[in-house]
Amino acid sequence: GASQKKGHSARVLSPEEAEKLAKDQILVSEFKQLKLEKEAQKNWDLFYKRNSTNFFKDRHWTTREFQELKACREFADQKLTILEAGCGVGNCLFPLLEEDLNIFAYACDFSPRAVEYVKKNALYSTERCKVFQCDLTKDDLLDNIPADSVDVATLIFVLSAIHPDKMHLVLRNIYKVLKPGKCVLFRDYGLYDHAMLRFKSGSKLGENFYVRQDGTRSYFFTEEFLSQLFKAEGYEQVVNEYVQRETVNRKEDLRVPRVFLQSKFQKP
Repeated sequence: GASQKKGHSARVLSPEEAEKLAKDQILVSEFKQLKLEKEAQKNWDLFYKRNSTNFFKDRHWTTREFQELKACREFADQKLTILEAGCGVGNCLFPLLEEDLNIFAYACDFSPRAVEYVKKNALYSTERCKVFQCDLTKDDLLDNIPADSVDVATLIFVLSAIHPDKMHLVLRNIYKVLKPGKCVLFRDYGLYDHAMLRFKSGSKLGENFYVRQDGTRSYFFTEEFLSQLFKAEGYEQVVNEYVQRETVNRKEDLRVPRVFLQSKFQKP
């Protein structure tokens, strides 16, 4: 069971949670931080090697949460071109292609191994999608996608894995391939999500930025930070709000507070 509410106010911490976060001020050494940045691709590749295609569930919720995928059509059978930036092994891509036959998808990922998994999927067809390896912070999307050609770009649990100093480069890259008037659909971890509170001491890289045991990193967004990030690259804000869910594990009587940021930003 889960209850959900959307809005602009951040989650309020319990006194114990606030104390835990206040205590955890020691940052990972600069040497280790540089090493993590250098080995980011390798760490994600190893993640997919360990988990193959089994880690993430297929995301059949995408079209429910993002009505824009239907709403951005001018007529019912209009062909749409989408970009899934950071496609992983295709958990979002393939349900979407199955559900909507009038979509052509570009999809890219940082991990060469993830891209290989996508290409080996029985549903993969070059007539309906083009998948390529790409570091969104430095590889130009224009090498694979024509300028101003994409109707919708998705950034779903992708930006949080990138160093905050480089996030603007991703948004700048996507801006070039998006048609004027079209949108980026964003969903990612929000401030004080359960995952943020579970990090052990010694995992902190910076403000709201942490490293997992496997070397992959995660940033937790505030509404203000995300808004400034997109606006600085020329986007207009359409929707930007916290989604707070309480997931209840009845067996163990656990209530887990999940916080995401769900947003939509438009290229003028």
